[in-house]
Amino acid sequence: QVQLVESGGGLVQAGGSLRLSCAASGRTVSDYGVGWFRQAPGKEREFVAVSMGSWSGGRTYYADSVEGRFTISRDNAKNTVYLQMDNLKPEDTAGYLCAADRPPFGYYNSPDGYDYWGQGTQVTVSP
Repeated sequence: QVQLVESGGGLVQAGGSLRLSCAASGRTVSDYGVGWFRQAPGKEREFVAVSMGSWSGGRTYYADSVEGRFTISRDNAKNTVYLQMDNLKPEDTAGYLCAADRPPFGYYNSPDGYDYWGQGTQVTVSP
């Protein structure tokens, strides 16, 4: 069993930056794929970024909407995954959730591909 806790959300102005953290406990997640999703009110859960586990070479993938602005990284010693968000836009406003999937993996860009989820942290970007 893996527990995930997000932190680092808040209110920022457009163009600002924020770093989210996803702290995992219960099991080491270095071999897990760990992804970030977001969900705005009235919208479906949307894939943001994923860091594939060491099992899959640690590759990263991003949604087109955040490519070049967001960076996912991980600190295996802390069992933590980060999402650095730069040049934030109002349309980035959403609850952000991290999720983990142990190998073998399913589809990284679908919520159905993950077994464990955090509670979410709110990101609000003002114009």
